[in-house]
Amino acid sequence: MSMSIRRGTAAAIAATLLAVLTGCAPAQVATPSSPAESSGTETVVEETVAKINFGYITDFNGTSLLAIAKELGIWEKYNIDANYFTFTNGPLQIQAMGTGDLDFGYIGPGAFWLPATGAAKHISVNTVGNSDRVIVRADSGITSMEQLRGKEVAYPAGTSGEQILTLALEAAGMTMADITPVIMDPSTLVAAFSAGQIEAAGIWYPNVDVIKQSVEIVELAGNADFVDKVAFPNSFVASNLIVDSDPDVVSRVQAALKEANDYRYNNMEDTIELVAKQLGLDVDVVTKDAANAQYLSTAELEAITRDGTVIKWLDALNTAFVAAGRFDAIPDASTTFLIDSYLAATVR
Repeated sequence: MSMSIRRGTAAAIAATLLAVLTGCAPAQVATPSSPAESSGTETVVEETVAKINFGYITDFNGTSLLAIAKELGIWEKYNIDANYFTFTNGPLQIQAMGTGDLDFGYIGPGAFWLPATGAAKHISVNTVGNSDRVIVRADSGITSMEQLRGKEVAYPAGTSGEQILTLALEAAGMTMADITPVIMDPSTLVAAFSAGQIEAAGIWYPNVDVIKQSVEIVELAGNADFVDKVAFPNSFVASNLIVDSDPDVVSRVQAALKEANDYRYNNMEDTIELVAKQLGLDVDVVTKDAANAQYLSTAELEAITRDGTVIKWLDALNTAFVAAGRFDAIPDASTTFLIDSYLAATVR
């Protein structure tokens, strides 16, 4: 099996996998909500049940709010029937949105260049991550980024693995042209690294923990090395199709995520258990993964959305994407995030 999976191949694989999914435009069935009393008479207000397809990555950041919403009945509270689909990275979810197979998804900061180009819309910040690393095998003798010059370095294209690698190379006065890039999906990268087929990679936890189980590594760079330059938020995104066709459903999803977010913020141990249950992992494994992020309450998320902090984060990431050659000019970040909808979404 070839180690390198290029974008065209990844897209073909995604198309094959996504053929099993149902169409994305949310099917809606009318259902009565709680009765509302007005002028002594009872009025039943109907709200449709929206059937949505929601993608996520099987790490704590990507899974936690969805596990909470499922197990605590939050989706039902907002008349949403959510079907979950797992993906290995953010770009594949955006591709699925483009083909109409996915309504909502979760992406890391390395995939934020896709909403910046208009391929989807941010609907909510999730957490601020600290899980991305540039790693090498300890037996490689490599101890600095400069020593990667001319060597093969693997990473999943368009993800935070590529992003952290690009930033680390830049800090060392290098570019991608100074290494031999090897594009792999995360699971292939983990297997190849563990088997000694590659000795350097840009990848994120919990994949790094999986690699550590079979080989000793050295971390050459991580998110913490660049916090003075850029933040690393991850977010939930919506397809342009559902944003244009049913903003009410988008608002309900935003409200449900707000409610689930506060549950996570106030009940981290319970949330870890829910994620472990959904992913079929040991609690200890999920606990380690959960340590790689900063969590904010919904009130805090609303505050940084309202005061412009989130837009500054997006601007900084977009500047880095321009430097990395993703696009030529810095886009208007305010057009990529449904700020007004997020702030107006009301928890019930």
